[in-house]
Parts: sequence; C-alpha cells; structure tokens
Amino acid sequence: KIFKKQNKGFYIDVGCQHPIKNSNTYLLYKKGWEGINVDLDKDNIELFKLSRPHDHNYHGAVSSALKEVDLYFYHKKSPINTIDKKTSEFHKAEISSIKKIKTETLNSIILATKYKDQTFDLLSIDVEGHELDVLKGIDLIKFSPKVIVVEYLDLTVSKLEVKNLNIELILKTDIYNYLVSKDYILVNCIYSDLIFVNKNFRD
Repeated sequence: KIFKKQNKGFYIDVGCQHPIKNSNTYLLYKKGWEGINVDLDKDNIELFKLSRPHDHNYHGAVSSALKEVDLYFYHKKSPINTIDKKTSEFHKAEISSIKKIKTETLNSIILATKYKDQTFDLLSIDVEGHELDVLKGIDLIKFSPKVIVVEYLDLTVSKLEVKNLNIELILKTDIYNYLVSKDYILVNCIYSDLIFVNKNFRD
C-alpha cells in the first residue's frame, strides 16, 4: 500500500526464502520493480533464478562483517535455518547439522552488482534473529532505503503469537534504537514484522 502508486522501484530482500509465497517483494516484482534477493539456502536462490530472472539472486549469509559462523541447519528450504544460536534454541526443533559458513555484508554484496550506485525503496530483512547484524552491514546513508521491513522475534515469550506482541518491549530493542538513530520512524507492526520509514520519505 505504501508503494501502490509507484510502478518502478528497487528492493533488497534478505532472507528471501521463496520468490512468491509469503514474499514482501513479489507483488512489487510483478509491478515492474527489481532488485537483490539473498538467502543462505542455495535451493531457495535457484527458485528465485527461475521465477525472477531479472533480479540479482545471491546465495550467501549476511552479517555485520566478513567472518566464519555456525549455521544451524534444519533441512533444505527450512524458514528457520539460522546463524543465530539463541533463535535456534528458541525454536526447539531438531537440528540436522551445524555447518561452518562465511558471511558477507550487504555493502559487499550490493557493491558487486549493477546496483552499486543505486538508492533503494525497500529493504526487507527476515533472518531469524540476525537482523540487527544485517542492518549494521549496510550503509543506510549511501543506499538510503525509504522503507525497512525487519522481522523482530521476541524470544522472551513462550509462543510467537499476535497477542504476545508488546510495543513497550519493541521500543526497548536494539533494532528499534539503531534505526531511530539512523533517522527512521516505526510506523507499523504486522505480526513479527516491524515497518520503519525514513523521516524524509513522502508517500
């Protein structure tokens, strides 16, 4: 709805998972938008290459720096594969393996594409607890996304249900404080997604 009047635009979708189902960027792609999709599951990215050939589809893990981390792997295409240990423990699902992988920053990924000098309209991040690290790895001034959709998992609750969302806790999170310090305003909360808009954006 924010971008309903905009037929062309650019997005970054980190933890994109599936090109159509539960996608924050699919309807924009259908309108004529394009951008970068990133996921740590190679099979997911292969689906994106088939369904979104005009996008830059990248297989890899994203963090605040280039480093080696543990991947808590459940199964191929699992939406809860993560490099965040606390989130993995919260899910209480059976891990099939723990793999060593190397991360990259969003800056390094973007700069290796044709979008290196592009500003973005939408940044969507859903990486099972590692969202803040992803945010710290992108230059929000240079790439200046107008809207940021970021998943927030409150690991203090027993179940991730709508009734357990607590705005007072959200306002104390590192994600909220970091984005506010970067001139973003929290405008909505949809289940586990927080919607931030740059203070200079006019819809």
